[in-house]
Amino acid sequence: MSGSARSQSTAPPPGRVRIGRRYRPSRLDGPYDVIVIGSGIGGLTSASLLSAAGKKVLVLEQHYTAGGFTHAYERQGYEWDVGVHYIGDVGDHLTMTRKLFDFISGGRLKWAPMDPTYDRIFLADQQYDLVAGRDEFVGELSRQFPGEREVIEKYLQRVMAVSKAMPVITLEKLLPRWCAPLLNIYKKLRWPAYLHKTTYEVLRELTDNETLIAVLTGQWGDNGMTPKTGSFIIHALIAKHYLYGGYYPVGGASRIAETILPQIQNGGGEVFTYASVETLLLDGKRVIGVRMVDGCEIMAPTVISNAGVFNTFEKLLPQSACVAAGYPARLQAVKPSMSHVCLYIGLQQTAAELGLPKTNYWIYPSIDYEKDTAAFLDHQSAEIPLVYISFPSAKDPAFTQRHPGRATIEIVAPAKFSWFESWQRETWGKRGADYEALKQQFSERLLEHLYRHLPQLRGQIDYCELSTPLSTRYFCEYQHGEIYGLDHDPARFRQSWLRPRTRIRGLYLTGQDIVSCGVAGALFAGVLTSQSILGWRRGFPLLKRIFRSEGSPHPRGSGAKPPERHTVV
Repeated sequence: MSGSARSQSTAPPPGRVRIGRRYRPSRLDGPYDVIVIGSGIGGLTSASLLSAAGKKVLVLEQHYTAGGFTHAYERQGYEWDVGVHYIGDVGDHLTMTRKLFDFISGGRLKWAPMDPTYDRIFLADQQYDLVAGRDEFVGELSRQFPGEREVIEKYLQRVMAVSKAMPVITLEKLLPRWCAPLLNIYKKLRWPAYLHKTTYEVLRELTDNETLIAVLTGQWGDNGMTPKTGSFIIHALIAKHYLYGGYYPVGGASRIAETILPQIQNGGGEVFTYASVETLLLDGKRVIGVRMVDGCEIMAPTVISNAGVFNTFEKLLPQSACVAAGYPARLQAVKPSMSHVCLYIGLQQTAAELGLPKTNYWIYPSIDYEKDTAAFLDHQSAEIPLVYISFPSAKDPAFTQRHPGRATIEIVAPAKFSWFESWQRETWGKRGADYEALKQQFSERLLEHLYRHLPQLRGQIDYCELSTPLSTRYFCEYQHGEIYGLDHDPARFRQSWLRPRTRIRGLYLTGQDIVSCGVAGALFAGVLTSQSILGWRRGFPLLKRIFRSEGSPHPRGSGAKPPERHTVV
């Protein structure tokens, strides 16, 4: 570490940012209409929408705070997000994403824009900016790549073609399975062939300028798949999502769960933390509730799993039921997404004093993403192929109100679960000197990337803490420390079984395994899940309420105050 920076080597106490109520059997207030396993944004969205439709919903979260990858944590007087580095499509223009967030948060969730350059791509010693606004995006890249304007325009046309295809992709997940052959005929006749290709294949059809391709795909860390392995569909969804800029929740990432929670409680429901589900309860081929690890059984006719398909079918669903429904074979067709390490940094000056930007940095050693990534995953001593730097305290205008005179930074990089696997049975925070030494090595390497681009920070760091894939496994129950659920290769988008309704009656899925990864993908999965449960007769009027021009279920100017942070009791 640099200078006198403190690092974490012993098990710290849980942070003070707690959303939800601590589970105890005596606090249950059934009967419940719906149980949601997991409080990620997919689960919370489903719960909020079903509550708005008159359902009494119980959300069970095994972590000490609700929110999944949207939660934040505090340590040593600092606060970091763990997954909400930026969100697109939530500006003043009322997009579907913005209207949905407004609805499930009761209009209490506010957003702050990042700098016009929301992503800065570093390829070796060269810098390229992705600028908010379609015309600005094209203009800046055309300036950096003279003579390539037509290519960039054609690229955006293909990005928009994916956007136009999404209603069909979405509708397919709600229609009966017997409709699949008809939809397949429609897709074959109407969809361009490139929708089924990798990102690199699609861009290579437009240009042989490898540097331009590298810049246009410089956000590949947002889905965890390199351009030659990832589907163009997920690339296009992400590129369009941020085309008009990046935003950050005012008050920090925890405000997302914090503002959704009252909507669930207003419907008579609750969000419990420290609430680990052991198994799903079945009556024949139908789910009737869950059994907690303490043996308590909670009944409900509908159960939603936001725990991911592997956890749902390999851990929560009894093996005999999983086999009878044919899920083992289906799980063979998908695989977990990438794992990562993240360095959480605290500094005893403000973001303004330190000159921290509201821009994300994507740092690559070369334009050959595939070669660099393969070399690193083959041996961890190779150059890190992707270093992503985020400045949350600069993005959040309310940060200094919560933490005066302080700033935070996060640095993310790919990692293999197997590098840390030998310590997986050790207690979190007590994994020994060798584990801490390995974390120290990664921390120092990541810090050097930070100092190279922001040299004024050398010697300024007060606190550092590195999370590993084991941290993701421990807190989020992803068995291989994956951060994006399932890989988003072209084959993944042909898996028709990745839909809310399962083959087990009463059991539904939600989260980033249903539509796509990231907060927005999981958010809309919550819409699909609630719609699938409610059906068109009850669900369609709810959709009309959500996507009306106001966007919020509560009249603006109603005087409703944002809720206080919920403490665990």
